[in-house]
Amino acid sequence: MTTPTPLLDRFDAANPVVGMVHLPPLPGAPAFDGDRDAVADRALADARRLEAGGIDGIVVENFGDAPFYPEDVPKHVVAEMATLASELTSTVDVPVGVNVLRNDADAALSIAAAADADFVRINVHVGAAATDQGVLEGQAHETVRLRDRIDADVAILADVHVKHATPVGDPDIEQAALETAERGRADGIVVSGAGTGSETALEDVDRVATTLTAPATDDRTPVFVGSGVTSETIGDCLEAGAAGVIVGTALKEDGETTNRVSSERVETVVAARDSSRS
Repeated sequence: MTTPTPLLDRFDAANPVVGMVHLPPLPGAPAFDGDRDAVADRALADARRLEAGGIDGIVVENFGDAPFYPEDVPKHVVAEMATLASELTSTVDVPVGVNVLRNDADAALSIAAAADADFVRINVHVGAAATDQGVLEGQAHETVRLRDRIDADVAILADVHVKHATPVGDPDIEQAALETAERGRADGIVVSGAGTGSETALEDVDRVATTLTAPATDDRTPVFVGSGVTSETIGDCLEAGAAGVIVGTALKEDGETTNRVSSERVETVVAARDSSRS
């Protein structure tokens, strides 16, 4: 059984900036345009632009597949994403993560293992959340055991109070983060705003980061800010206690989520990160 490499050790940066490869609609999705090659070309082009701009890691997700399956995507989605993820890991030299929307952790972990990716992002890992797909329940008990069964060196990056959702039960974000890290055995925590591109409350980042810092030690579960990060806000996110950030919308042409990645925008955000640490 493999002991997973710590999440931050996978990145060649102290405060990694992780960019998004938002896949266009895949075959089988309502908006798929019939051109499978175009989907791959777009994904690879965005990944190359992210790397050229100095990004430290990439997350690939089936962003264009709305309306999303709640917890179990069809086999053809798994096959398409495994192929694309494999092409990405062969194309770029930065860590790659996988997120299968809306919340298919088993598929994400299996794809990541097969594609030699480094981590997965899981929207609801523990607890429950009310979403437009219905109530989603975390399956940490299955996901962590699956990782052991398939001997996958894949880190788990899990959301607390994930965007586009309302937590069911106790809304305390500190307790949710603690349970996700300790009882759910997540390797990293994501704190986000209300929706895609929405600014994340720095108070939430600070509360979670403080909660997950082990007393009298340097050990902690790293916290990533998962939405609304820009070149203007990245310094504040790191100052609030974030170990890294995941950026999508701010790296796209004209700041539109569905547009192509802009290498110049990536460079600007990475430079802002660098200057905030100097």
